[in-house]
Amino acid sequence: MANHKLAKAIADMSFFEFRRQLTYKCQLYGSKLVVVDRWFPSSKTCSNCGTKKETLTLNERVFECGHCGFSLDRDLNAAINLSLYVSGS
Repeated sequence: MANHKLAKAIADMSFFEFRRQLTYKCQLYGSKLVVVDRWFPSSKTCSNCGTKKETLTLNERVFECGHCGFSLDRDLNAAINLSLYVSGS
């Protein structure tokens, strides 16, 4: 929650209300809302080979796969995994 104005707005309403409004707006505009399980290991899974790391600390900003040697920004790796999850569901 680096954006302080957004963080305050989200904190003022609950996450339930935030999700309810997202659901409503997605229905209104014909968008698709995909809710991923909070324990889905998007950051720990290699988007290249699918191998899951056992541990990944928050200060590790670059994902490096010990299996295939793939290296990528941690957030981009997670975004690719989430995209693959959505297209596979």
